[in-house]
Amino acid sequence: MTRRAWSIPLATLFGVLLILLLPASPAGAHAIIERTAPVADTVVDQLPGEITLTFSEPVRIVADKIRVIAPDGSRADTGKPAARDTELVIPLKSGGPKGTYLVSYRVISADSHPVSGGYSFSYGQVSAVPGGSDAGADVKTDAVVKNAMSVARFIGFAGLILLVGPALVLFALWPRRLSARDPGRVALTGTGLLAFSAVLELYLQIPYTSGTSLFDVSSTAAREVLGTAFGAAHLIRIAVAIAVAVLLRPLIAGRAGKIDQTLLIILGVVGLATWPISGHPSASPVPTLTVVADAAHLAAMAVWLGGLLMLFAFLLRRANTRELTAIVPVWSGWALLAITVLVLAGTAQALVEIGTLDALTGTTYGRLVMVKVGLLAVILGVAAYSRSITNRRFTPALTPASADSSDFADADDDADDDADADSDFADSDFADSDDAPVVPPAEPADRARLRRAVLIEVLIAVVVLGVTSVLVQTSPARSEAAGDKGTEGPFTTVVTTNLVKLEVDVSPGRVGPNTVHLYALKPDGSGPQTVAEWKATAALPAKGIEPIVVPILSLTPDHATGSVTLTPAGTWEMKFTVRVDEFNQTTITVQVPIRS
Repeated sequence: MTRRAWSIPLATLFGVLLILLLPASPAGAHAIIERTAPVADTVVDQLPGEITLTFSEPVRIVADKIRVIAPDGSRADTGKPAARDTELVIPLKSGGPKGTYLVSYRVISADSHPVSGGYSFSYGQVSAVPGGSDAGADVKTDAVVKNAMSVARFIGFAGLILLVGPALVLFALWPRRLSARDPGRVALTGTGLLAFSAVLELYLQIPYTSGTSLFDVSSTAAREVLGTAFGAAHLIRIAVAIAVAVLLRPLIAGRAGKIDQTLLIILGVVGLATWPISGHPSASPVPTLTVVADAAHLAAMAVWLGGLLMLFAFLLRRANTRELTAIVPVWSGWALLAITVLVLAGTAQALVEIGTLDALTGTTYGRLVMVKVGLLAVILGVAAYSRSITNRRFTPALTPASADSSDFADADDDADDDADADSDFADSDFADSDDAPVVPPAEPADRARLRRAVLIEVLIAVVVLGVTSVLVQTSPARSEAAGDKGTEGPFTTVVTTNLVKLEVDVSPGRVGPNTVHLYALKPDGSGPQTVAEWKATAALPAKGIEPIVVPILSLTPDHATGSVTLTPAGTWEMKFTVRVDEFNQTTITVQVPIRS
């Protein structure tokens, strides 16, 4: 095996080791809830003036999909929620009845994917949950819309393959004696599929983000989608597809000039960029790396699979042995480079979106990646078999008259240089038989075996594309794993009364010594609130533990701290009395979960 042939398994091994061993910061794609105020399933003594949900990344609201239902079934919110960077603030009406309140929300994360859910809290006393037990039932994504989105993305990937591979082969490897009409039709079909998928995705994004059914689309929701990065990227993709369709015609006819070729390259780069900037890569902690890696990943996929399609459908059927002798080694070198880029770019993305072994094996995203890697490994095995046929039957040998012993000694290492020379030979229409290289006899059986191997690669690649289409719609492993662990760590909540907006931090939130920090703000959050006196107690009624006084030390007029040992594990009831002046004080009750 030559040095370059080792690059694929070595790159794969290197990528797997990086995924499993190197740490990486959490990905930002798919926003997750970090904390809520009031805290879920807690009882507050006073109804807050607003509810605050804090996410892991900036979000934007979905109209009419954020609401708070009072115990009597009426709307408790004012209908005017606001997204402030990572916070979703839901103002409440005053004078609501005592009982359990249901909060439901639907927001759009930075990667254009909707995030929905809900929870409940109680004011004064616990009652039946209004509207049923599923807090997020009315903001869930329609299954038909979500599946249709995956289908639309599959069509887009297929269009990219049908466009890039055939166009590249027509540009650099296609023999002039053969008609380019049929492969040209394939490239134009790919362009049409690209445009169609972009339009379909743009339409589906409307019910996908708003949480409605397939045909429940409003003009307001459509304008909101068109005004996002997702909408802009897809409009650009549609325009690129139209321009490429115009420029492909002179290429198919063999009349493309340098200006046409340059414009096609520029449009190709712009078109490829519309995928990562409208999805997960743009919302990662290192967007430059993931956007470039995703674009390279797509380009390598399109070159490799599109070239395989051209090889199987046209070249192995129509080109003669002398033509294949020049074309196939060049294509083999391109395929090797494309596969290497696929592995390395995929590794870079996996480092950001997965990063740990637990996230790889314990999340839907991670398991889909493992399926994709397994299928890729099978394709690589078939590709190695194809390459062995290519090297044995379609690689030209040097004649003794044109080479000395040193040339033969370095033949393996210089295979790619020979292939580049053969590309020029192919472009000359193989007219000069005197300069033709010595070709080992290529039997019909060799062509048949190569075609079967290429067909297997293409069929497995179709399955990989299907997995990839679902993967794009799935929350990245780091986000999913972080969401599963969202209840771990220090406890933080914010409670608002008519006198004060109090932030409560209890750390580490485990059995044993805990530190309590209290921060007071004015009720509207406009600035710090001066506190004249702080008092605090902690009790565990479920275990018969009566209130324990928590010593509180005032550090500044609006910040106090204290320490208390909380044992055993359970939901502790902590009460904080805040006196703002000689006549006004309020008591706030917070349910604090303490883990073992």
